Amino acid sequence: MPGTYIFTSLFLATSPASTVAEEGVNYKKHGVRFETAQKAFLDSHRVIAVDTKHSTRGERRMFCYGKVDDRILTVRFVVRHGTIRIFGAGFWREGRRKYEEANDLR
Repeated sequence: MPGTYIFTSLFLATSPASTVAEEGVNYKKHGVRFETAQKAFLDSHRVIAVDTKHSTRGERRMFCYGKVDDRILTVRFVVRHGTIRIFGAGFWREGRRKYEEANDLR
């Protein structure tokens, strides 16, 4: 199915200094470390969606909505060269709503 991703393994890009800086900003703003954000991908009921608002022709941005520690976490990411690069994560109401709708929990 076009646009569908099946993740059989999870690799987080950690080498660029910008990723480390982004994680620090994200933690200060939203209280979530990227190491924790990876766990959303392990939820068997996770929802992967395209971020149509922020995607460009050159880069498709994505959301992963998944349960982490009994809360629904929204992870913003891109896939580059087969590697998931997380650039934002937080516990947001909209992500919880989309997760619940997709899993018929409402």
